[in-house]
Amino acid sequence: MKTPVPDYLQHVLSACDANQKGQLANYIPELAQANPNRLALALATIDGTIYAAGDADVEFTIQSMSKPFAYALAIQTHGLQAVLEKVGVEPSGEAFNQISLDAEHAIPKNPMINSGAITTHSLLPYKKTVSRAEHLRRFLSELAGRELKFDEQVYASEVATAFRNRSIGYMLRTVGVLDQDPEDIVDGYIRQCAILVTVKDLARIASVFANGGVDARTGKRVLERSIVRQVLSVMMSCGMYDAAGDWLTSVGIPAKSGVAGGILGILPAQVGIAVFSPKLDTHGNSVRGVEIFERLSQDMGLHLMEGTPSAQTIVQSRYVVGECIVYELRGVLQFTESEMLLRILQDEAKGKAPILLDLTHLTLIHDVGARMLFEGVKRLKEDGHVLKVVDTERILSDVQIKGHKRCVVDQPLAQVLASYTASP
Repeated sequence: MKTPVPDYLQHVLSACDANQKGQLANYIPELAQANPNRLALALATIDGTIYAAGDADVEFTIQSMSKPFAYALAIQTHGLQAVLEKVGVEPSGEAFNQISLDAEHAIPKNPMINSGAITTHSLLPYKKTVSRAEHLRRFLSELAGRELKFDEQVYASEVATAFRNRSIGYMLRTVGVLDQDPEDIVDGYIRQCAILVTVKDLARIASVFANGGVDARTGKRVLERSIVRQVLSVMMSCGMYDAAGDWLTSVGIPAKSGVAGGILGILPAQVGIAVFSPKLDTHGNSVRGVEIFERLSQDMGLHLMEGTPSAQTIVQSRYVVGECIVYELRGVLQFTESEMLLRILQDEAKGKAPILLDLTHLTLIHDVGARMLFEGVKRLKEDGHVLKVVDTERILSDVQIKGHKRCVVDQPLAQVLASYTASP
């Protein structure tokens, strides 16, 4: 059986492909030359599995999506308190490039707007032989699992037109937030934004944060959980600039956008998500990217405020009785658990053996969990198997089993097994 998750991602891209609203970031000459039709989506689970669709191998510059990772590295280097003395955590309600400071403390309001990001860049580790931007590139390369590089053309294009960011840098130097040459700091910040990534890179990086700072592929703890919590909290309230309130209510996933057209989202203990579509709305966020995230959040129940306890392993046990293969499930069945279940089921060889999915020990089935469960049932049937969903506790609703009643039984598992193993 092949898991349907990639098919679903492609379906979402197809549904959003017709949206041609928005404009390229024409204030940066090199970005104004981007292909406006590019569209990509990637999703990474906390165990490191990556699903992708569309132009998933096309590189683009990370831009402002570098801000949360620079913030994490600054905290790791200096400690949270030292960073908070330079950069606040309050939503600004202003455009990303607004020239302003917190009125009370005379520091940038948060690290997700440009004034805060330039300040954060000044806090990154550096040596005479290794720049701040290079330190961040190495950090992101470790998280992505491959060597990332800078886009020199985009960097040069942004440096040549960075008048507003230079103004912000000099303002920060004037009030004492920066204690170094603002030209050097702004130049380094622009280079930081020119790191090249794909949506698969971003999703994998995001999955490390979703996993509490542990890289599942290597087992290494890259960041302390407290740093991850701080970064995600600021992303949730400030990551989408002056559209943060709309994003929180409609999507509900800590996220950060970039003017090259990317948006990354990090849902704690579940998934990392990245999209790419270059046309932007008036807030500087990808138009189709926002639409894709809205669909994913609604379809898969990913809104942070819908959070439910997540079982580490959805399959309690798998065993064979006679010719029957039995899967006993435990915990809750939402997207993360469903994806894991489908990945396990896809290893079943084609054949006629009856497969029983026992839901007796499940406590909750989200709508997306039910849809994915029955899609798995459908595909196993296509592989030749006879399928029964044993729902003794009737945890599935009538709406969830609509169209699938023939394969759902409410007798005890032992009784269903007896019907298959009884002598003729």
